[in-house]
Amino acid sequence: MKLRNHQALALLSLGATAFIVGCEAPPPEVVQNGYRGLAMQQMFNPDRLEKLVEANQTPDAIPAATPGGGLAKDVYKNVQVLGDLTVNEFNRTMVALTTWVSPEEGCTYCHEGVQWESDGVYTKIASRRMLQMTREVNSTWQDHVADTGVTCYTCHRGKPVPEYVWVSDPGPDHPSMVSPTGQNTIGYAVGYTSMPFDPFTPFLLGDEEIRIIGQTVLPQGNRKSIKQAEWTYSLMGHFMDGLGVNCTYCHNSRSFTAWDQSTPQRTTAWYAIRNVRDMNNDYVAPLGEILPESRKGPLGDAFKVNCKTCHQGVYKPLFGAPMAKAYPALYETAAAEEAPVEEGVPAAAEAEAEAAPAAEAEAAPAEVAPAAEAEAAPAEVAPAAEAEAAPAEVAPAAEAEAAPAEAAPAAEAEAAPAEAVPAAEAEAAPAEAAPAAEAEAAPAEAAPAAEAELAPVADASAAASEAPAAEGETEAAAPAETAAPPMQYVPAPMRYQPAPMPAPPAPAER
Repeated sequence: MKLRNHQALALLSLGATAFIVGCEAPPPEVVQNGYRGLAMQQMFNPDRLEKLVEANQTPDAIPAATPGGGLAKDVYKNVQVLGDLTVNEFNRTMVALTTWVSPEEGCTYCHEGVQWESDGVYTKIASRRMLQMTREVNSTWQDHVADTGVTCYTCHRGKPVPEYVWVSDPGPDHPSMVSPTGQNTIGYAVGYTSMPFDPFTPFLLGDEEIRIIGQTVLPQGNRKSIKQAEWTYSLMGHFMDGLGVNCTYCHNSRSFTAWDQSTPQRTTAWYAIRNVRDMNNDYVAPLGEILPESRKGPLGDAFKVNCKTCHQGVYKPLFGAPMAKAYPALYETAAAEEAPVEEGVPAAAEAEAEAAPAAEAEAAPAEVAPAAEAEAAPAEVAPAAEAEAAPAEVAPAAEAEAAPAEAAPAAEAEAAPAEAVPAAEAEAAPAEAAPAAEAEAAPAEAAPAAEAELAPVADASAAASEAPAAEGETEAAAPAETAAPPMQYVPAPMRYQPAPMPAPPAPAER
C-alpha cells in the first residue's frame, strides 16, 4: 500500500513539474553592458521582444520629390512653417504627415474642406506647433536624438493622439484637511506601485531636482527626505517601463551616483529629461488654450509627453530607425536651397491655396503628440534612479539629472558631473552619448548648497497667480465684482514634497 502511495506521489510530482515547466516563459536573452559581476546586463523576454519588433516597424519612405519649382510660401497661402520647401517637397511632406497622423481621417482632419489656407480647425493650429517642435528637436537637441531624429510617426503611430500621454493627476478624493501625497493608491504609470503616481508634473513639466543622494554620513547640507526619494524612485520606474530596461542601463550597480562609472546612456538621459521639459512647456502645454475639453485632463491641462510617448517600451524609439533623414522638412535648415523659383514663372501665380496639397503644412502631428518627443522619451534615458538618496543604493537607473555642469543652468541645483562623458555610445545610434562640451564639465557629485533651499515644485497655475506685494496693493483698490462665481469643486493636485526644515549646523568640536 505504501509503495503504491509512493508511486502515485512520484507520478503526481512528475506531472506537476512537466506542467510548470511548460508554463514558464522561454529563457530570457541577456545582453551584458558593463563589467562582469556587477549585474550590468539587460534581460529581454524573447516572446515580448518579438511583439515589440512587430509593433515598431516603420512605414516605407515616400519617393523623393522632383527637384525644382517654386517655394511653397510663394505658391500657397498662409504657409507659416514649411514655406522654405519647394512645392514638390511640400506636397510630399503633406502626404507623409497625413499617413503618420490621420490616415483614416485624411486631409480634413486639419483642413476645412478645400479651404486649405483657413485656420478654422484647431488641429491645424496644433499641428503647426508640433511641426515647429519636431524641427527644433531634430536641429538643436542632437545630444538627445543624435542623427536619428524624430518624426510625427515616432509618437503618433498612425493615430491622431499618441497612445501614451499624461496629464496632471489629482488622484483619488481626500478629506479637505489631508494633503495628497500619492501613497496608498495604485500608480498605473509607475509600475503599479504605491509610489507617488504623478512624477511627471514636478520633473517633466517642472524642474524639481531629481538628484537626492547626499555626500555626508550625517544630514548636513542635504536635507532631502525619504518622501522626496520616493518621487525619484517613481520617475525611475517610469523610465524603466517606458524604455523596457532596468537600472543598470544607465547606472553602475556598484555606485549608482558615480558619473565616471555610469554608462553613456545616463548622459543621454540627462539631456532627454530637459528636452522633454522643453517640449511640454514651450509647445504642448500652451495648446491647452485651443484644445477641446475632450483632449484635456481633469485639471484642464493638455495631454503632454513623457519617455513612453516615443519609446513605447523600446530602448530606442522604433529601434533606432532613422526615418527623419528622408524628410528635410523636419529640420529647421529645410530644403530652401533645393531649387530657386524658375525664371519667368511668377510666384503666387501657380495655383492658389485652393490647389494646396493634401494637407497644408500644418497637417502634421495632432495636437498633443509631440511628434517629436521622439527619442524624447529619454532616448536612451534609461531608468532607474538616482534614487540613491533614498534607501541605500537601490536607486533606479537614470539619475539623469546630475549631468554636465556646463549644460545645466546656474540655478539648477543639479551639479552635473561630466566624468561620465562616454567616448562612444554603447548603443548603435551615433553620438547619442554626450556632447563634446560635456567632457569639460567638472564632476559635481556633491549637491550644491542651494539644494537645501529648493522650493517645492511650482504649480504652473499657482505660480502664474502669484503677484508681487505692490501689485496686490494696487489691485486692492479695484472695484469688487458684483457677483461671485458659483462655487465649484476642483480636486487638489498632488504636490512634490518640500524639503524638511534645515538641520542645525554641526558643532565645531565633538
